[in-house]
Amino acid sequence: MGLIIKGIKQGHYVLDFGCGPGSFSFAASKSVGISGKVFSLDINPLAIDKIKKIALKKRLNNIETIISEYKTNLSESSIDIILLFDVYHELDNKVKVLEELHRVLKPDGSLSMSDHHLTRKRIISSLTDSGVFKLYKENNKIFIFNKTIY
Repeated sequence: MGLIIKGIKQGHYVLDFGCGPGSFSFAASKSVGISGKVFSLDINPLAIDKIKKIALKKRLNNIETIISEYKTNLSESSIDIILLFDVYHELDNKVKVLEELHRVLKPDGSLSMSDHHLTRKRIISSLTDSGVFKLYKENNKIFIFNKTIY
């Protein structure tokens, strides 16, 4: 998990897309500190309820939850880092998800992705063939993409 959180800094705005029970959200919450924010998005209300309860118990005021299939309702170019871990293979509308992630990511932001259900080739082509992201680097099955600017 350290590598995943490595690029997250104090004051960053992070979107944990398909956050599930929130493991990455809670780790990111520590990294962004009180001046940053983590947006935990999931389609499952039970996952979001669990995150809310844990965040309240641990007094993590920098976590905000979003229940959605893909719309974030976040401002354009407002997110520094997007976490997309082990969820891409489950998405019904990958094109709309990628469009939304591109919309909310800052021009110098990055999208970190890993999905053990997909091959390396499939991960890279899924994000780069759309034209909205380009591969920046990869490390230990974690792929970092930058936003393509039109």
